[in-house]
Amino acid sequence: MSPHTALRPSKALEGVHGVQVVCHSPFEFEEINQHGDFQSTHDKSFITANQPLLMQVWQQRPACLRPVRCCTQGDRNLLETFANVLTSLPFIALGIQAPRKNLNTKLYANSLIGVGVASTLYHSSRGKLRKYLRWADYTMIATATVCLSRALRNENSKLLMAASALLLPVQPLMVSAVHTGMMEVAFAKRALKDPDLRMAHNVHKMSSLLGGVLFIADDVLPDTPFLHAAWHLAAAVGVGTCNKLLE
Repeated sequence: MSPHTALRPSKALEGVHGVQVVCHSPFEFEEINQHGDFQSTHDKSFITANQPLLMQVWQQRPACLRPVRCCTQGDRNLLETFANVLTSLPFIALGIQAPRKNLNTKLYANSLIGVGVASTLYHSSRGKLRKYLRWADYTMIATATVCLSRALRNENSKLLMAASALLLPVQPLMVSAVHTGMMEVAFAKRALKDPDLRMAHNVHKMSSLLGGVLFIADDVLPDTPFLHAAWHLAAAVGVGTCNKLLE
């Protein structure tokens, strides 16, 4: 049988109602999935041929779409672990003392307690579980910043909150930066209008600056002991001044 004979459609079914004879190539076949849709081998070959390109595009995605890399350094000895756990407890106390006027402030107060609990669990952990608790620690901090932003600005756009919720598990540091920036702007505006908040705002600025320096130093100088515990304390002071905004 020649190739032309194989491609020639049979005339036996021509003229039968509801039957359409289609010429098929012997080098191509079609599959029918569970939904009755046809999938050609041309489609499969196209996807297969473009897989390297798709993988390259995925590998070049921006950092905001990459999962957080959990650093598990620190807590090299019992004394450092004790210091890190001890300085995590103020966040629980701040969460208990935070105002609870409405649902948003209650969520923020509870999120602060969650920050203290997550930090305590991480610093007291060892082994393979440690990297997952580090991720939970980062995510809980980001959750607290989102809750604070919501408590201070009830008019936050739904798109911003939806994007924050979507990126929270994969890029908590970026979410924290965005909502912390929004909180700083709100704090500065309130301090300009309310003289009673100016002292708290000045303390907040100093603690935030010191906390930023300690956070960077902890990453650049990971072998320096007690830097992380010092950052805990600076952050706790900054959070305590933020609570003044909700009173």
